[in-house]
Amino acid sequence: MQGRVLANNCKTMSNATERIACIDVGTNTALLLVADLDAAASNIVTVDHRQTIVRLGQNVDEYRMIHPEALDRLIACMTEYRNLCDGLGVQRILAVGTSALRDAANRDEVIAAVKGETGIEIRCISGDEEAALTFFGAVAGLPEVPEPFTVIDIGGGSTEIIMGTVEQVDSAVSINIGSVRMTERFCAAQPPSPEAFEAAKKEINRKLARSLPPFFAGRQQVFGVAGTLTTIAQVCLGDRHFDAAKVQGYRLEYDAVHELLDRLRAMKLNEIVALGIPEGRADVFTMGVLILHQFMRMLGVGSLTVSIQGLRYGVAQQELQKLLMLRNRT
Repeated sequence: MQGRVLANNCKTMSNATERIACIDVGTNTALLLVADLDAAASNIVTVDHRQTIVRLGQNVDEYRMIHPEALDRLIACMTEYRNLCDGLGVQRILAVGTSALRDAANRDEVIAAVKGETGIEIRCISGDEEAALTFFGAVAGLPEVPEPFTVIDIGGGSTEIIMGTVEQVDSAVSINIGSVRMTERFCAAQPPSPEAFEAAKKEINRKLARSLPPFFAGRQQVFGVAGTLTTIAQVCLGDRHFDAAKVQGYRLEYDAVHELLDRLRAMKLNEIVALGIPEGRADVFTMGVLILHQFMRMLGVGSLTVSIQGLRYGVAQQELQKLLMLRNRT
């Protein structure tokens, strides 16, 4: 009933307002944002947001193919999101795919299968475009952001680091280190053996050392987005369930990340799940925390601000700008 009421309300919205859905199809998680783009007030109003662990990147690092079971999970998720969007009166759905789709040789077949089953067309975006959209999405709607600032997005397949101002990106990099990729390469068991942990850390350090130098100028103000960061914040808050209002803007200290990583190195999978971490994220959580830990240590970041926003909000922000331009022409 609620969905039908919202859908009817959508018909009476101003011509300056459009309800859209933005979907981020990542390596581990598919994230949905339903938002009203208000051109009159020049802002994005969140209506609903969801996340589903799909593990699209299952073995993609090794075989460069989306597994049939992963495709089935993706189609089931997109069907659920489609039904939700229909109930909320969404006018357009914009879906983007990131690292797993970029790496998969069969991405065109996957995109076609999802469109055929759900009507949702996923656009595979480059690492550079992902970085830029994530950067602007992380701070969309935030007042008085100190500049320059840096955004880090630790995904399942890749990590994006971006620096700049609210007006432009100055430096950006997409690195093939992600929680799923590092887990599949180095950590077959939880807890990882000391040798496996050190091998993973060495690989992360090697990739970061080549990429970090341009970002020292923006290390005083860092934002962290996406599932790894928001889950770390949840754990550090001592919560077993995710609370967006508490996580948004949470100040995450390096010492807390260091302490958490030390704990995770010795924990079994069921113990990590007991922290309140979903099973689909628990097995890759240690590697995600390790990536963040090494980023903060090597760049000298004492603390960062967690944002529940990111790529989805960047897509919404881009569409809002288009709506504003169209409105100004008329």
